[in-house]
Amino acid sequence: MKRLLDTVFAAMIMTAAVSCEILDNDPDKHVKDEDSTYVGLEEVAVIISLIPLQTSQLDEVHTAVTSSSGNGYDEEYTMKHLFESPGSGVGDEQTRSAEAYDRPLRELIEDQVRKMNMTRSGEDGLDPDLFLDELMKSDIQIYWPFSENWDGESLPVITFDPEDGSEKNFGYRMVMEDDGSRRVEEVVVDEAMAEVEPVWVINRNSDAGYATLEMLRREHPDWGEGGGTIIVRPSGQDQRETRVESSVKALILKDFTMNRSYDSWFAGASEFFVKTGAVEDFTASTEAELRLYSPTITDFLIVVKRSQIGEPLPFNAMLVSDWSGQMTHCAFMITEDDGGTITEWNCTALVRVASKSYGVEIKIPFNSRDDVVWRGQLSSRWLEANSNLVGHFGDVDLTFEVVEY
Repeated sequence: MKRLLDTVFAAMIMTAAVSCEILDNDPDKHVKDEDSTYVGLEEVAVIISLIPLQTSQLDEVHTAVTSSSGNGYDEEYTMKHLFESPGSGVGDEQTRSAEAYDRPLRELIEDQVRKMNMTRSGEDGLDPDLFLDELMKSDIQIYWPFSENWDGESLPVITFDPEDGSEKNFGYRMVMEDDGSRRVEEVVVDEAMAEVEPVWVINRNSDAGYATLEMLRREHPDWGEGGGTIIVRPSGQDQRETRVESSVKALILKDFTMNRSYDSWFAGASEFFVKTGAVEDFTASTEAELRLYSPTITDFLIVVKRSQIGEPLPFNAMLVSDWSGQMTHCAFMITEDDGGTITEWNCTALVRVASKSYGVEIKIPFNSRDDVVWRGQLSSRWLEANSNLVGHFGDVDLTFEVVEY
């Protein structure tokens, strides 16, 4: 595609000089269709690199990615938010007014696309309205790694995710000349560059459709209970009336440490799903009563940014709210999201009834292209013996705590 865009890029350089698994079940959406307008990552990078960006647009993007990050997502600004509510990040409930910016970035993108249409003709002509509509509806976004290091004025280098696992790609740097004009030069971009100067990566969103733990906590403030621990009871979980006991044991995941990234840095942060299958509040005394119990599955998303490799991140989420003395093992799984079709891990939780152990079948869903970081059984004996100690699970470190209430 680079060669295809070179002609467009060269023409627009002259114009600029004068004018100073959510689940991905639809892989075809990333493939050019003869009957639709295909929006490619490189093409969007070219368009943005030719825009005469000012402080207002830089502030807009920085505000959006900072907001997304604060909501537990990556440092990202989706095209949907860019066009519909400038300055809003993923997870924001209130839209930001376009009047907050003299010229929102969307207006400059629209202008640039219409200029590009003037430079293209014949069968390769570009319908600006159709292109902009497809861009707004796409999963494309601006990803700004290490955005917290921005000095508040430096122009970004614009690049895109090559989507082939590469760690380097070419990008476009805007250079201010002494006479006040700008030129665009092609440079090699890698993660080391992104750490020391602003880099905008045009890539695809993979986490906006999920609710992060941070968002769940905000939606349900009553989840905070005692000792500073956030107690999370997943929606849809069958909550039976809790029996009266002198104490109840619960399993908490206190913190989560990623020791390596699973994707190319161009793709952004790693999105991990922490899943636990258990039989809560289990008190069956006969095999017949065993059939009255159904397993529950907790499923939490945690987004770990590139800058957080090796850093213990507070999780403080309840995985099992009532670990009965008759439950001896739970099923536990960590995946790093890569999309695909839904498949299942058929696993078991073990319970004890009348001195006999029984396996309760559980089906934990995950996506076919996901990286399985770790999966297996966690025993109550191991968890209690290692409560508040760091454990190694593949390429992540976890700290569990068994809490008695």
